[in-house]
This record gives sequence, C-alpha cells and structure tokens, in this order.
Amino acid sequence: MVGGVLAAASLLVTACGGGQIGQSGGGDVNKKSMVLIPGVAAEPFYISMQCGAEAEAKAKGYELKTQAPAKFDASQQTPIVTGVLANKPGAVLIAPTDDKAMAGPMKQLKDAGIKVVEVDTKLQDTSVALSSISSNNEQGGQLAADTLAKLVGAKSGSVLVLNTKAGTSTTDAREKGFAEQIKKYPNIKYIGQQYTEDDAAQAASKVTATLSSNPDLIGVFATNLNTGEGAATGLRTAGKTGQVNLVGFDASPKEVDGLKDGSFQALIVQDPATIGKLGVDQADDALNGKTPTREIPTNLVAITKADMDKNSQYFYKSSCSG
Repeated sequence: MVGGVLAAASLLVTACGGGQIGQSGGGDVNKKSMVLIPGVAAEPFYISMQCGAEAEAKAKGYELKTQAPAKFDASQQTPIVTGVLANKPGAVLIAPTDDKAMAGPMKQLKDAGIKVVEVDTKLQDTSVALSSISSNNEQGGQLAADTLAKLVGAKSGSVLVLNTKAGTSTTDAREKGFAEQIKKYPNIKYIGQQYTEDDAAQAASKVTATLSSNPDLIGVFATNLNTGEGAATGLRTAGKTGQVNLVGFDASPKEVDGLKDGSFQALIVQDPATIGKLGVDQADDALNGKTPTREIPTNLVAITKADMDKNSQYFYKSSCSG
C-alpha cells in the first residue's frame, strides 16, 4: 500500500495536456506558476474542471500543472501536496479529499506563502484557503429531491440515498439538502443514506441489497458520478431499470448515455469548467494583491431525457481536446 501511495504522489493527470512540475525547491514562490490538485485522477468532473482552469491560466499568463491521486483518499492526496510544497508554486487550487484530514497538509502550503484556493470540496477549517468555489451542494440535494418527487408522482414508496465517503463536504451537503427537502412529500419515505466509499461496485451491491429489504423502493439518489454509475448497474442487474427512478449527480459520458437509454431518469449537473476558471481567477487576484471572494457558489441544473439536447453544454469531458 505504501508503494501505491508513493506512486500516486507522482501521478499526473495528462488528459488535458499537463506536464511534470519542476524539481527546484526552496526560495520564494513562483508567482507565475499554479498547481491544480483534483480529488481523483481520470474522472470526467475533474477533467472538465482542469480544462476550464488550464484555459483561464493560459489566458492570464500562468503555467498551470495538474497532479491527482489515483483514489479519492487523503492518504494518497497528502504526499502530492507535500511534493508540490517543495516546488513552491505561487498558488495551489485543491479539492481536499477529506474536510478534516487535509487541513494539516494544506496549512503547510499556506504557511509557505502559497495562495490556497479550494475548488469543489472544502475544509471545515475556513482559515486555510483564501477562496472556496463550489456548487451549491445543499441546493443540489434539494433539487434532486424535487426532481425525484416529480418523477414518482403520486406513487408511494421508499427512497434511498447512496453517498460516497463520510467527511466529503460536497456529497454530505447534497444528502443534507435531499433529506430536508424530501420531507415535503408525504407519499415518499426516506430510508436514509448508505456510503459506497466512492466505489461503483459497492453502490451496485447496496442497491440490490436494499431492493431485497425494501421491495417498495421507488427511487434512488446517487450523490456523485461513480455512485450513480454503480447504482445504474445494480438496478439493471435486479431488472428494475426504469421501475425504480434513479437521479444521479454529475454528467459523465456514461451517465449521459444512461440518461439516453433510460438507466437514469434525471441528472443533477454541475459546471466544473466554471469552477476551475473561477479558481484561477481567485488565485490571480491573491497573487496580485487583490482580496479574493471567500465563498463562490456555482449553479446546478436538473436534466432529464426530454431536455438533455438543449443542455448538452453541461456534459462533462473525458479530455480537453474533445
């Protein structure tokens, strides 16, 4: 496992053309250099964020490099932060993989004079980052509840939330918003959340297990991309595709295909490219003596098969060249 962590520390997201970070450390920070540290490598949400960040960095005259862990895990993200610290870029844009465990490593960046901007996820400690850009995730959970209620109509039954990992600020906020909003629909019984460890196989097995214990299941809200794809597999395996309404979060190529073929009934979609762009903008402000905006929420949209064509600009990318 140690070898995997060390390997992850050098893993580079190359989907959007990033290159290796220079090895010269010490001295003042390089004010024309930025590093993006997403939550996990090779995920369309973070690739789309990287594309937006790279385009904006280029437009503003910065060199932006990207490194990401192989898994959404603080033990794999921490050594990447440590490696970046030695190179002293002017700013780091980071999606912390744990809202507590990443506080120490990120504070080291701040103490070294590196401007820290949170993109997507954020720490509980608000003293570390200068700015946090994220979807309004609680609102996204509320939107998921309203969307699922519309899909269900007057039918009565149970609904399940599949969450990722406890301590992930974004998905925990989505579940919170969903749990509060679903109370407005008396015909729907919320049976709580289950964690999947951001693993599609676990999501699939938990859906099939829930169907066995709750035959009145009429809806599932999956709080992120991997969980949604796994939930779709679980429903397909159980022969319940379309019978149990599946509302996913995000719009990966697989999820978009699932919306087309009926595996998903709706997607709550973010705007990761804008999150990346705004992250660069806030870092640029900080590096030029301006005061960054502390909290910046970005919009979400609910997409169904009926309106997916007119909302295709929100679909996530698998590479920046596509």
